[in-house]
Amino acid sequence: MGEGNRTSVTEFIFLGLSQDPQTQVLLFFLFLLIYLLTVLGNLLIIVLIHTDSRLHTPMYFFLRNLSFADLCFSTTTVPQVLVHFLVKRKTISFAGCSTQIVVLLLVGCTECALLAVMSYDRYVAVCKPLHYSTIMTHWVCVQLAAGSWASGAFVSLVDTTFTLRLPYQGNNVINHFFCEPPALLKLASADTYSTEMAIFAMGVVILLAPVSLILTSYWNIISTVIQMQSGEGRLKVFSTCGSHLIVVVLFYGSGIFAYMRPNSKIMNEKDKMISVFYSAVTPMLNPIIYSLRNKDVKGALRRITTK
Repeated sequence: MGEGNRTSVTEFIFLGLSQDPQTQVLLFFLFLLIYLLTVLGNLLIIVLIHTDSRLHTPMYFFLRNLSFADLCFSTTTVPQVLVHFLVKRKTISFAGCSTQIVVLLLVGCTECALLAVMSYDRYVAVCKPLHYSTIMTHWVCVQLAAGSWASGAFVSLVDTTFTLRLPYQGNNVINHFFCEPPALLKLASADTYSTEMAIFAMGVVILLAPVSLILTSYWNIISTVIQMQSGEGRLKVFSTCGSHLIVVVLFYGSGIFAYMRPNSKIMNEKDKMISVFYSAVTPMLNPIIYSLRNKDVKGALRRITTK
């Protein structure tokens, strides 16, 4: 095939989450609610952390980055999905699809790295409290956050390059509700083995490595907590760790399922449901689980509303 035919597909058509008009209306309101909660929750956290000096600590510095990543992540897919629930022909241009993949992978992979960095921060706070301020200096935090964004950009560049260099000719119907590599590979009119291997390798870097770090951090935290004298302190750390681990299991579990297994030629309903978790549900849950339940953030919210 000549280079000229490489992008003979100029737009893609999504099959979406449902073909039934009534179900689509129901899903529209459900996704709208999820999106509004995501935007409000994450914006609230960004504003609170920015305005309240008591929240200018490493943990909240990383949380602000996480909230920004969540906002971008959700905004890359959900508004388009909402429009598609209301129209018959669900299309996206080749350029639009490419942009969606780049941004989605950039912020999604950054989030993977940030969650690992945040678990390391909690490990230092619980296991090495006396050295916390000397280990987690502002400069270290900036470097860790910048490293997270850089690793997200690197993985996004590799995955996108490998996915978009494949020829797409003829078949342009994606059995999915947004553009991402596993869904797009099913339409490629060439062998996808090298692309699958590249995506798998990047998955090891950005999914399995952070998960290992998180589990190691939490194992050390739990071991330290068990030795604590204070029952109240133990309960506090367990409740925080427990809620963090829920996010980790949801986000990484769905990500690993989508990106770390052999590519089957068909996209089934289960694959789509898994994608709903990391593209829409987790960005909504993060602010609730990480911040809005804790007393520092509640205090900051009280101070801002009573001014």
